[in-house]
Amino acid sequence: MERWVNRVAVVTGASSGIGAAVVKYLANNGLVTVGLARRKERVEALRDEVNAEARKRIHAIQCDVQSEEQVIAVFKQIEKTIGPVAVLVNNAGALRSTTTLLEEGNSQDVRDVVDTNIMGVVYCTREAFRSMKANGGDGHIFLINSIVGHYVPICPNTTYNIYPSTKHAITAITEIYRQELLNQKTNIKITSISPGATETEMITESIHKMIPNLVCLKSEDIADALVYCLQTPPHVQIHELIIKPMGERL
Repeated sequence: MERWVNRVAVVTGASSGIGAAVVKYLANNGLVTVGLARRKERVEALRDEVNAEARKRIHAIQCDVQSEEQVIAVFKQIEKTIGPVAVLVNNAGALRSTTTLLEEGNSQDVRDVVDTNIMGVVYCTREAFRSMKANGGDGHIFLINSIVGHYVPICPNTTYNIYPSTKHAITAITEIYRQELLNQKTNIKITSISPGATETEMITESIHKMIPNLVCLKSEDIADALVYCLQTPPHVQIHELIIKPMGERL
């Protein structure tokens, strides 16, 4: 991890769950970590959960990744006041399981998920790449995907809405980025991490009721895997990592 010490990492969706765990793990491992979230105060509170010397390395900025204008402004702010971006963790995600794709009046739910899970990744990755390329041409971009980005489990009485479609898009986008980064002759790595069910705010009580005996990973499991990918030597790229909890039947 030595080559990442004091370099800037940006984590989206950093207020809870996997994003919050990643912020803490990166800060504890020496990275200057910027947590982007709509609930900025929850990112600031993470300073109380890291090593004393890591607290000063956590920065919180309010940002809704659905807004291209906000993303552009925030990345410029980070470069100007904190430093060039070396690591990006595209973690912000949305799930709407209260309406189905066939249901009338579902347009806003569908739009929110697509704009967060796909367009938010596109906006943030584009801005991070611009910063990485202008400052040495190396870095690491992570996309927090999902097992439903590879197949859609059949769960009776459960609707995923447009969510699996957006995650399938992330699987394809990861490969597109790999090819584009290669064509650009950079040393920037790209990694998609696809967790199985993970105990976050997305896994609501109603989901537990719909899927009895659901076994889940912890957010820290994903953060730990991300740090492993980050510390691989420069010639090693973990392109896709699928993580499932023991006993998962989906």
